[in-house]
Amino acid sequence: MSGSAFSLAVAPLLPWAVIAAFGTAGLLVLAFGFARRTRGVLWRMIAVAILLAALVNPSVVEEKREPQRDTAVIVVDESPSQRIGDRRHATEQALAALNDRLARERNLDVRVVRAGKPQPGAGDDGTRLFTALTRAMSDVPRQRLAGVVMITDGQVHDLPAGDAKAAAETIGAPLHVLLSGLPNEGDRRLVVAQAPSFGLVGKELQLKIRVEDLPETARGRQDGAQGQAAVTWRKDGGPPRQITVPIGRDVPLTLPIDHGGPNILELSVEPGPRELTLDNNRAVVVVNGVRDRLRVLLVSGEPHAGERVWRNILKSDPSVDLVHFTILRPPEKQDGTPIRELSLIAFPIRELFDVKLDEFDLIIFDRYSRRGVIPQAYLENVARYVRKGGAFLEAAGPSFGTPLSLSRTPLGTILPTEPTGNVYEEGYKPQLTDLGRRHPVTEELPGAGRPGAEPSWGRWFRQVDSRVQRGVAVMNGDHGGPLLVLDRVGEGRVAQLLSDQMWFWARGFEGGGPQAELLRRLAYWLMKEPDLEENDLRAMVEGDSLVVTRQSLEPDERPVTVAAPDGSSRNLTLTPESGGRSSGRMPISEMGLYRVTDGTRTALAAAGPLNPVEFADVRTTPEKLQPIAAATGGGVFWAGTGDIPEIRRVSPDRSAAGRNWMGFRANGDYTVTGFSQTPLLPGIAALLLIVGSLLAAWRREGS
Repeated sequence: MSGSAFSLAVAPLLPWAVIAAFGTAGLLVLAFGFARRTRGVLWRMIAVAILLAALVNPSVVEEKREPQRDTAVIVVDESPSQRIGDRRHATEQALAALNDRLARERNLDVRVVRAGKPQPGAGDDGTRLFTALTRAMSDVPRQRLAGVVMITDGQVHDLPAGDAKAAAETIGAPLHVLLSGLPNEGDRRLVVAQAPSFGLVGKELQLKIRVEDLPETARGRQDGAQGQAAVTWRKDGGPPRQITVPIGRDVPLTLPIDHGGPNILELSVEPGPRELTLDNNRAVVVVNGVRDRLRVLLVSGEPHAGERVWRNILKSDPSVDLVHFTILRPPEKQDGTPIRELSLIAFPIRELFDVKLDEFDLIIFDRYSRRGVIPQAYLENVARYVRKGGAFLEAAGPSFGTPLSLSRTPLGTILPTEPTGNVYEEGYKPQLTDLGRRHPVTEELPGAGRPGAEPSWGRWFRQVDSRVQRGVAVMNGDHGGPLLVLDRVGEGRVAQLLSDQMWFWARGFEGGGPQAELLRRLAYWLMKEPDLEENDLRAMVEGDSLVVTRQSLEPDERPVTVAAPDGSSRNLTLTPESGGRSSGRMPISEMGLYRVTDGTRTALAAAGPLNPVEFADVRTTPEKLQPIAAATGGGVFWAGTGDIPEIRRVSPDRSAAGRNWMGFRANGDYTVTGFSQTPLLPGIAALLLIVGSLLAAWRREGS
């Protein structure tokens, strides 16, 4: 409703100094008259007063005012911790009561801002209510802000920098806090106190974990079952293991880094005596496995054209530390040369195949044959090394089809093929098998061509004919026989290339071929790199979607089951793609750890932070917001108990909170839409009054 306001204004006709001089002179004359007790001096005084007032030129100013509405801002916390217990219900109940009460206030607008809801892909910033409040108040002048209400559990992670007084000046209005939980809550949580992001493959990594009961109910306990908790952990979705840890103390936990890429450790602690939520009873640690150096032992059984190719390919990779020996003088060679005149290095058999064997990541035998150089006991060491998790690659030469074959040594127990005794020496082009087109080592190998078409790479001219006993043949050669066979033996892996003529590709014969790419994939498959697993399930979060990829040697149409962080599960059908891959995409809205399984394999993917700060402490607390609320003149109330404070409008200079009430300022701000000015002493009226006063004085003096 519009209104008017009146005020007095002056517009002097002469400078104030001149008016003051006139006033002084008039006072002196009047003082002389009073001293002489002259009749009519009162009228002369009136005349002087009217003259001075006329010179000051007073007027009445009338302003047309348009009242402005005040604004109240209500910030509603929608962070994940608000889902605990009855907090969400208490929040909505308090919001409804506020809206209903404030709607009855005149000249008051209410803004409701919902904040704190996490988004996939967002950082671990916690609950950010003050950021949302700043955005909501950006277009509201502080002189029109009636007050701010935050309905929250008190766990706010973007408190203004500086002291409470500075924060109050920034807000510029009373801040009231309605706490949605209950006083004196208790909870148990699992804390990862120390967890490196990277670890060396083949080494063990030590983490530190701690179980806390909040508040510290474990104080004063005696050592025993009450002061301990059972922690369950498992790595990469494997079988669970359990340890018992004391409450309130850092405990070391050893994690083996057994492969490159993400190593995922899941931890959970049993429920405590007081629990608000089990979300912070779990933690996930991701440690990226990296290889310091790939140590490769290459043993060439004899000099040949392809020997240098193996060496050049391996030495070209800066991550490979190569140890290469070539047997130039086998024991059966007797040419009468004195030992002192030989310039050859003695083959350190014992040091390589006994003392330091386990230090190598990959062992390659290139055209090695059973010639008595390496004793049978040391070859048995190599077989044992593979079964315990090592990697072995044989590039077979013609001797593999003879009585000197490695298949007749202890290595025959780990090799996937058995020679037939035939060696083909005809031109042929290596072909990918049907399984080879699905295996990550050879799928989409450059130059392989489409199924049924001839590859574009060059020919080879030798192949040792063999029968596959175990494993998977990913490449065939002459007469359709196996050329490259891959197998798993115990915890290790074996690859066998039944030809010694990969060097034709390296020399560019008939256009060459992808020998470097094939060997790189082969070596890293032997090293158990996750990206080259032939039967694997992977999941990752891209923006607001979960992408699931399955790699399999055999077509697999089974849907996968996706378990969301809130415990719900859905099925996802994967669409076949090139090679052995199939994938699917699912929109997600929850932050946390997603578990994907096809009944055989399990994959994990994290949306947002794995151990969010939001769940570091989920107890309702007034401690963070109380100082700021007090500095603004506001109050803190427990809405979780159902006690909604009374609403009052108060003047800006009064306190805005009491025992059971909270106040919103009535600022009374307005805008001026127009004004008018009316002189109190127009010139003619002033002249008439002055003349009349002088005539009255003259008459009085003459009577």
